[in-house]
Amino acid sequence: MQTRKLGNSDLHITPVGYGAWAIGGLGWQFAWGSQDDNDSIAAIHRSLELGVNWIDTAAVYGLGHSEEVVARALKAWRGPRPYVFTKCGLRWDAAGNVQKVLSADSIRVEIENSLRRLAVDVIDLYQIHWPPEPDSPALEEGWSTLAGLKREGKVRWIGVSNFDVQQLRRAQAIAPVTSLQPRYSLVHREIEDEILPCCLHEGIGVIVYSPMASGLLTGAMTRERAARLSKDDWRRGHPDFTEPNLSRNLALVDRLREIAERHNRFVGEVAIAWTLHHPAVTGAIVGARNARQAEQVMRAGELRLTDAEVNEIEAFFMETAA
Repeated sequence: MQTRKLGNSDLHITPVGYGAWAIGGLGWQFAWGSQDDNDSIAAIHRSLELGVNWIDTAAVYGLGHSEEVVARALKAWRGPRPYVFTKCGLRWDAAGNVQKVLSADSIRVEIENSLRRLAVDVIDLYQIHWPPEPDSPALEEGWSTLAGLKREGKVRWIGVSNFDVQQLRRAQAIAPVTSLQPRYSLVHREIEDEILPCCLHEGIGVIVYSPMASGLLTGAMTRERAARLSKDDWRRGHPDFTEPNLSRNLALVDRLREIAERHNRFVGEVAIAWTLHHPAVTGAIVGARNARQAEQVMRAGELRLTDAEVNEIEAFFMETAA
């Protein structure tokens, strides 16, 4: 795969990166249901074999478990070492309750825990997972702490996730923001009006998460499957996966399937390629829970949609929105 420079960094990343949210497994608020660690490791290895050169995880995914699985996968991997990205700012207690904490002391505990779980000496991109409440000075304290970790060499580059334009500017006033990680897909386009233009203007890299809308746009989701999602799966009952939105989303999948068949590709690859078509987007974080799923989506960075196909998707989107 070709690579793209991420923001102000020296990281040249493939258009698609491996997303390690779902492989955190059970036992926390935003779990995706049960997950076999061996399947997770196989998915990571197959993604790397297909040319992916970065993995995105977070301390909170599986309450530390995702980072540990990533470490196991990398220990057994004999190819070129991928970049490893992770996040801080969400802490949990003994009961698994998660809250935002961006104090300097807390982040310094988190970085040491992540370095240990990932079994690395330095993290390539360290990100604040969620901003604090609006106007909270915790943003400045947290971002100043990440800047300090960069100076100390514990992390190579620093970024943020889920920040709006005002929050980005507050962070930029303290230290340059290498990247933003926002949610972005055909189903969730809120960042198009202000956030993506801001990042493009400021030279901030953008790595989008949930480009397949958490599995909705893979081509494998059906009404029956949505209804059967386990009680341990955070998507169960979510508005995207229930009516009236579900029918509209599945109709969109049918249109994406027509384009996928023209290219002899999978539906999810078209959904991912659509996000990568935006000039502000550097890369897309793509999850896979086994090697077979990795086969179906990790080549999406090589798919180039034509302007006519993008316009076709847009026209259908606007028609169904109306």
